[in-house]
Amino acid sequence: MPQTPRTPVSRTSRTSQVPQTSPASQVSQTSRTHQSPQPPLKIGVLIGSVRPGRFADKVSQWFVSEIGRRDDMETHVIDLSEPALADELKLTLERAAGSGDAPTLAERIGGLDGFVVVTPEYNHGYPASLKLAIDYVYREWRAKPVGFVSYGGMAGGQRAVEQLRQVFAELHAVTLRDTVSFHMAWEQFDDEGRPHDQDGTAKAAAVLLDQLAWWGLTLREGRAARPYDG
Repeated sequence: MPQTPRTPVSRTSRTSQVPQTSPASQVSQTSRTHQSPQPPLKIGVLIGSVRPGRFADKVSQWFVSEIGRRDDMETHVIDLSEPALADELKLTLERAAGSGDAPTLAERIGGLDGFVVVTPEYNHGYPASLKLAIDYVYREWRAKPVGFVSYGGMAGGQRAVEQLRQVFAELHAVTLRDTVSFHMAWEQFDDEGRPHDQDGTAKAAAVLLDQLAWWGLTLREGRAARPYDG
């Protein structure tokens, strides 16, 4: 029998609308429900797919807009398809023309407080471009939280996420328990990049982001009080 596609679920009960925003932009909007006396956490949204025509644009666009609803976080998109990063990850000696002043991937990762990896599942795994990017950086990942937004077929990218947990554990990063996953992802979004189930997806994102906020703040304070040398 055919199986019904599943959408993200959550243990929270907040309703929100999903505005359109560019995945390549930085977002810092005011949230009415997340008031924080601390400086906003700098959250990197790492887009792991570099395939032409990738579905990652819709997924990352939506997730960046969800972070933008909060005032305790600011978004820093790291798109591995950016010319400067693509050139750097090819391990060439020089960057793409005109990008010589761009910060390196390690510098960008080092300046952030936490991460959300947006990954597809390719053949029961995650993209080679994502593995190369993770391995290209080392100490900058340490003692920082990492969450996951995955997409794919019936597994929703979860097999890729489980493999990524092992990789980030080796780098002394802390991965979050709850994820956001889109099963049969191409059926879950409309032509404008909005999830059909805006209620359910917003709740799932809220669970992930609340965990990221707790770990991000806790680990930032910990690193400031005592450098991590594990």
